[in-house]
Amino acid sequence: MNEWFFSGNLPWFSVPALIATILFLIRIGFMLVGDVGDADLGDGDAGDFGDGDAAHDPSDAAFKVLSIQVISAFLMGFGWGGFATLRSGLSNSVLVAIVVGVVFGVAMAWFLMVGLKAVYSLQSSGNVSMAQAVGTQGTVYLRVPPRGEGAGSVQVVIDGRQRIYNARTEGEEIPRGASVKITKSEGGALTVVRA
Repeated sequence: MNEWFFSGNLPWFSVPALIATILFLIRIGFMLVGDVGDADLGDGDAGDFGDGDAAHDPSDAAFKVLSIQVISAFLMGFGWGGFATLRSGLSNSVLVAIVVGVVFGVAMAWFLMVGLKAVYSLQSSGNVSMAQAVGTQGTVYLRVPPRGEGAGSVQVVIDGRQRIYNARTEGEEIPRGASVKITKSEGGALTVVRA
């Protein structure tokens, strides 16, 4: 096994590949449990381009050009690309293995940055104030009884997402499926009028 990984010029590629793979897997493990910031490992300045607070924001830290994830992805691609070139017999030249390694390293780093950006774009704040619904239109989900007789429910689209809120009216009953306009938000319910 040692000869397979460490004979000839192979250590120039296998050592960075193995170390970077282990480091990459550890960092991915930390990301899965919520520790994605690089600042806690002391290298927050490596990718900081003058915005001192950015290194402390986990979502920004994942996209830094010189973050631990990107460096380890590059070294993984470089190591495994060069190792495969020498080991497979495609070329016995170390220079060709270095070129192939750099191409694979850049590709791995790029794919990681694109993948992390896609994952972080799925994050959003679930905190939407009912007050944001005022002035919008919605649809009655559960009939809204006449004034003073309880509350129904209304579907409203806020920030591209459909929400369901308790609704009251100051007039007559509004049946299910009717279009309504939200006039105010108070007491944990929206006040609606028929549109």
